[in-house]
Amino acid sequence: MSPKPTEIRLRQNSKLLAISFDNGSEFEYPFEYLRVYSPSAEVRGHGAGQEILQTGKDDVAITAIDPVGHYAVRLTFDDGHDTGLYTWEYLYELGNDKAANWLRYLDRLAAAGYARKKPE
Repeated sequence: MSPKPTEIRLRQNSKLLAISFDNGSEFEYPFEYLRVYSPSAEVRGHGAGQEILQTGKDDVAITAIDPVGHYAVRLTFDDGHDTGLYTWEYLYELGNDKAANWLRYLDRLAAAGYARKKPE
């Protein structure tokens, strides 16, 4: 059984979504990280190997968080993206694997010749 959130905090000034889970884990997700790892087909494609690299998301903001049943949230970003349901399981996975995922994203950006506006 996957951990469930006990608290979700949107920190607009620091551009972080903070989530505490019922197993004691706590994660902070930069908005950019959540946007580029959106579970939507627009980002993930429709199958393995069809992921679409998201660029220019350095300054993206979350404008709304809407609950979906008792299992997920829908995030609305200021670039208009609002598809994809972030299940509790997926959010936990994103938190747990954040360091590796972020490095993979930066490597993909570099390989594609893109540079982020914000330094690491």
